[in-house]
Parts: sequence; C-alpha cells; structure tokens
Amino acid sequence: MMPTLGLILAAIAAVASFLVASYILHRAARFGLMQEVNARSSHTRPTPGGGGVGIVVGGSLAGLLSVLLLPFLGVPVIMAGVLIALIGYYDDKHPISARWRLAAQIILMGAIVTVLPLDVLTAQLGVPVPESVLILMLTIPAALWINLYNFMDGIDGLAASEAIFLLAGGALVAFAFEPAVANDPRLWWMLGLAAACAGFLLLNWPPARIFMGDAGSTYLGLMTAFFALTTIASFWLTVWQWLILAALFLVDSLTTLIRRIVRRERVWEAHKRHAYQALQRRFGSHLKVTLLYIAVDVIVLLPLAWLAGAYRDWGWAVAVLVFAVLVPLALKAGAGAPLEPEADEERAGAKDAQ
Repeated sequence: MMPTLGLILAAIAAVASFLVASYILHRAARFGLMQEVNARSSHTRPTPGGGGVGIVVGGSLAGLLSVLLLPFLGVPVIMAGVLIALIGYYDDKHPISARWRLAAQIILMGAIVTVLPLDVLTAQLGVPVPESVLILMLTIPAALWINLYNFMDGIDGLAASEAIFLLAGGALVAFAFEPAVANDPRLWWMLGLAAACAGFLLLNWPPARIFMGDAGSTYLGLMTAFFALTTIASFWLTVWQWLILAALFLVDSLTTLIRRIVRRERVWEAHKRHAYQALQRRFGSHLKVTLLYIAVDVIVLLPLAWLAGAYRDWGWAVAVLVFAVLVPLALKAGAGAPLEPEADEERAGAKDAQ
C-alpha cells in the first residue's frame, strides 16, 4: 500500500510543481519576479524568477503522507519549509539583510532538529553530550548548508538536478541496504520532493525559461538537511554517505567561501566565483556544466556512497578520499579565484544559449 500511495503522491507533486512554476512564469512581471542581468548573474537576458515556489508546493503535498502517518514529525517540518520559502520569496522581491535571513534559518532549522530523536543521535556519537549542545551542533551546520545550497543556484538546471540526485540517490542507497525502508513514509516524501524538483526542472533545464529563486533554493537546503539528519538518526545512511553524496556542492561552495575569507572579502555578498560559474564561463554553456555535475554525481559519487555503506567502518576513509580529490579539482576549476577580465566574461556569456 505504501509504495502505491507514494508513487501517486510523487506524480501529484511533479504535476503541481510544474503547474505552479508555469503559472509564475507567465505572471513573473506582474509579481515583480523578473531577474535582470547584472554583474553577478550568469544569464544574458531578463528571466522570470520564483519558480521554486512550485517545488515548495509539490514538496509540501508529498509531505502530506508523513503528516497522515507521522504527524509529530511531518507537521513542524512542512511548516518550517513553507516559512523559509516565504522568507526567500520576499527576499527575491525585496532583499533582506543577511543577518536576518541567517537568524530565521537558524531558528527554523533548530525547530526541526528538536523534533528529531536526539537521544539516538547522542548514542551514535558515543560520548555524552548535553541536549542543548547537540541541538547547536546540528543546527549551525545545517543552517550553513541552507546558505551553501542557495549559493550554488547560479546556472540553469544545476540546483534542481542536484536536489533530485541527493533525494533519489539517498533513497536508493538506503533501500539497497534495508529494503524495509520502502514502508516508511519519509522515503516516499524524499522521492516526492525529488519528483517536484523534476517537474520544475522541465522549465529550468538549459536554456532556462524560469529560475528557482531563493524561495526554492533555501527550501531545498532546509529539506535536504532534514532528510540527511532523519535518515542518519534512523540508521538508514551514515554521515559519511551524506557527505559523499553532497560532495560536489560542499566542495565547490566551501572552497569558494574559504578562499574568499582568506582574501578578506565580504563573503555574504553575491558573486559569481564558484567553480561551476568559472566552468560555465570557460565552456560558454550552462548545459555542459550541469551535465558534468550530474555525471560526476551518478557515475562517481553514488557508487562511492554505496561503498561507504557496504564497508561502514571505512566510510570515513571513502569520504576523505572524495574530498581530497575534489578540493584540488575545484581550485583548478577556479573556485574563489578573481574574475577574468570583463571582456572575456562577455564573450563567454554571449556563447550561451540563454
């Protein structure tokens, strides 16, 4: 019964996401959601934004399964997701101070952490940790991930395809080791949210007709953080497996962030100096970069996440190896490096179909 209901909700989530994003696409100017070209953008013409609202609607519908069967868990998570999306939607139209955005993200992520089985997570650490300290230990990195994910939404199709990989890939690896998770509504919520991302991706695939915007990217950051934490607490996946699955986004965003900190830059300001943005300028194509990231995810990281699960005692070693390889590659690709001369950027942008 659960798989059948899950597949139905996934289909509903995908259709709802596509329809809502389409609605916004045709009314973006009226809603004040047109994203103009500026020095920090990677597109070459004004494009509608806010399409991530479709993902929020589709993902929330998929979450109804958990509300029905796990109300103590599903209700606060859905509410936190909708609230962070509303903040992101408002920020898309009327920029909010970085400190207030971060404060809201910490509060909402903290609310989610408090509904997790903290005693189980404490037992996994192997050392006694006060509950208040554990909440901080989980909330702060998760809130940072929300921002890192938001930073990675800068070219067509990348953030949505990465979310599909994280959610579907995580569910697949968990199922490979414990088929009984197919009866858990959280698995089908993960797949339903992945389906919602797929519905939006039909409009966001290069060349994108609509962008995700902060409403969608912050929502996905919060939801993927929640699914990582709840699956770790349930022993579906380990922290090492999630680090491997998210390695491309983590390495690109963190390497860029650290390099900018070293250069004493204002890291909270928008920019286009991530590795994926440097590669987009080099290749002159959003599509090539998005396909490259998808290929690395599916061909390299997914099997390694499975390997880290098959040999759990060595999962940390697999994760360290992945990061040891990807960090130099990100630096070589240009993560955090000073921008090229403007003329070169304009030539690269002119080649792009967008």
